[in-house]
Amino acid sequence: MGLFTVAEARDELARLRPVLDELVRVRADAAELAASLRPGGRATELGGLPEWKAAQARLDDLMTTVQHAGAELRGFAPLLVDFPAELDGTDVLLCWLEGDHELGWYHRADLGFAGRRRLKIAGGPG
Repeated sequence: MGLFTVAEARDELARLRPVLDELVRVRADAAELAASLRPGGRATELGGLPEWKAAQARLDDLMTTVQHAGAELRGFAPLLVDFPAELDGTDVLLCWLEGDHELGWYHRADLGFAGRRRLKIAGGPG
């Protein structure tokens, strides 16, 4: 996929929010089901092995949906989604972290999350 503008990435994030919200819910269900299946695990009303397998399959589908949108799923717990972009001639990743209300951060592609900076309102580097 190509590069996103800040506006395009924000629009795509808005479209992906229901998918990301479901991913968070199914991730929690899968974790609870997995814990219940361990020796000595506490039973859960969510079900058993068939429901855990179904949750894993749904997680795969949801992650594929994110990737097909051109975004990069960089973290699973918490969710970290990057959108490849270019700001002022520099390759960056526009960065959304689970809990963020909007796409308001970026980092240089070569720095990773540790180089995360706030986007300016106009969409340029912060």
